[in-house]
Amino acid sequence: MLTRGQPSLYEFDNNGKFIRSFGEGLFTRSHGLKIDKDGNIWATDVGAHTVMKISPQGQVLLTLGTKGQRGAWDASTQLLNEPNDIAIGRTGDLFVVQGHTPGAMGDPRVLKFDKNGKFIKSWGGKGKEPGKFDVAHGIAIDAKGLLWVTDRENQRIQVFDADGKFIRELKYAGLPCSLDIGSQYIYMVNGFAGQVLRMDLDGKVLAATGKPGKGIGEFGEAHVIAVSPKGEIYVADSVNAAVQKFVKK
Repeated sequence: MLTRGQPSLYEFDNNGKFIRSFGEGLFTRSHGLKIDKDGNIWATDVGAHTVMKISPQGQVLLTLGTKGQRGAWDASTQLLNEPNDIAIGRTGDLFVVQGHTPGAMGDPRVLKFDKNGKFIKSWGGKGKEPGKFDVAHGIAIDAKGLLWVTDRENQRIQVFDADGKFIRELKYAGLPCSLDIGSQYIYMVNGFAGQVLRMDLDGKVLAATGKPGKGIGEFGEAHVIAVSPKGEIYVADSVNAAVQKFVKK
């Protein structure tokens, strides 16, 4: 679990028993978390404008971006602008989505790097037309290698190939924040609407649960979702400072 307190990283077993914490002082305003096949932690920092690769022992192995500086990425500056989330392709390529704050200062886009952090390309920019974003908030990769990007304030998901070619968009009520793509279903959380959606692999909504609130099954903001191999669903609520776990009946 990645939190906005100190320390920033917590590990629990699947019953919620605390194991350890680490990462004191690593983050300014932490945001996105993915774990690769080797157990390395990839975490984004929207406050420091960086993405870090951290070993399971807590050692920083790689940093993308320049801490404390925002800007456009090029060969000399190598700056990010509020990186939100990261996805890791089958070949190890890295895809970073950025632009957390709506408005003129944001530069919402997707940036592609190789497994060693070498920049390859980027696409996006501010806008509502296909291929543009208001806030590129979450990203996941499906079995075909396509990138699903939650374009939050534009209330849609945009789908691209790994080279940035626009494939299609899917519109949703609410604010799509984060998604997890499995072999049978896609699960998505819908922000301040307080919803968890189950969708088919084409993005059609099959079921929904949750509403705004502070109780069980309610959310201040359903912000990030993760699904275990057993189908257990974990939803991080950034407003109520809680994680809720859902299991099959």
